[in-house]
Amino acid sequence: MKVKRIVSNIEVHDTAQAQRFYQEILGLDLLMDHGWIRTYGSTEPMTVQISFAREGGSGTPVPDLSIEVDDVDAMHDAMKAAGFAIEYGPIDEPWGVRRFYVRDPFGKLVNILAHR
Repeated sequence: MKVKRIVSNIEVHDTAQAQRFYQEILGLDLLMDHGWIRTYGSTEPMTVQISFAREGGSGTPVPDLSIEVDDVDAMHDAMKAAGFAIEYGPIDEPWGVRRFYVRDPFGKLVNILAHR
C-alpha cells in the first residue's frame, strides 16, 4: 500500500476568490471545479509531502502552506503588485532556501520558496 497524493483542504466561503492568487499569479491549473470545491494543482508530477512544525524557521510562525516556485523574486513582485500582504522576506535562509510569506485571500499564511 502506498500514498499517492496529499491534498490540503481549506474551508472558505467563496471558492472563486482562490482564482487570482492560486491560478492567475501562482500559475496553478484548475484541476476540478464543482462550485462548492475548486482544486488547483499541476499537471506535472509533484512529490507527496506533509510537514509538522513547531515554528516556521528563523523565529517565524508556521505557515499554513508552503509552495515551491522557480523564481521567488518574480513571484514576490507579482504578489506585491496584486496587493497581497507580504509578511516576511524575501530572505535567504541559512538552510538553503530563498523565501517570503504572503497572506492569501482567505488570510492563510503561505510560504513561497525556492531552493538556492
